[in-house]
Amino acid sequence: MRVASGKVVGGQIIYEGDLPEGADVTLIADDHEVGFEVDAELKAVLLEAIAGCDRGEKISADQLLRELQSDE
Repeated sequence: MRVASGKVVGGQIIYEGDLPEGADVTLIADDHEVGFEVDAELKAVLLEAIAGCDRGEKISADQLLRELQSDE
């Protein structure tokens, strides 16, 4: 997984990068009217978490649920 930026031009997303043809993508619109807002500090934390996953630093959903339950 990687984070990339692009722009909407004429109703289409313009991305200049090296994603392979047919790659599945997820879009998060940087629009203050929908979704949620994050400040620069939280954005940096989220990007570092994604980078950690790319490095293999992740746990399963089951493990996450067990950890959340143990914190209650």
